[in-house]
Amino acid sequence: MKQMEVVGVRVEMPSNQPIVLLKESGGDRYLPIWIGAVEATAIAFAQQGVLPARPLTHDLFRDVLDALGVQLRAVNITALREGIFFADLVFSNGVEVSARPSDSIALALRTGATIFAGEDVLEEAGVAIPDEQEDEVEKFREFLDNITPEDFGRAGS
Repeated sequence: MKQMEVVGVRVEMPSNQPIVLLKESGGDRYLPIWIGAVEATAIAFAQQGVLPARPLTHDLFRDVLDALGVQLRAVNITALREGIFFADLVFSNGVEVSARPSDSIALALRTGATIFAGEDVLEEAGVAIPDEQEDEVEKFREFLDNITPEDFGRAGS
């Protein structure tokens, strides 16, 4: 398993499909995962430090974990089958629960849990971006700095 960092979310054109982009810590591979608009908003909210007036689903999940005295230790992106990514939530009490990577990432950003991806997932879906192409990644980061959760549509209630 390789540790990953969340670069951010963006909307892929022309399909208008949100993606979350992860980067291999200490490496040059990026992992794009297509996600839903609600999860994109949840990830963007967490990255931007937006605190909704009432807890959204991922905030509620974090609060329930806190109330139960259980911590989310890690998110493991474990597989890619037929174009669908799979992840596991790993809790402090040893329990592991299967989850969508988008929900897992949104929760990890709220709890400080570490995100990992399996080597086989990175080999199949990872994109290596050599140093000479880092300016394209920097442009993407600038885009992320300027995007708002509202760019993903209604944030929910």
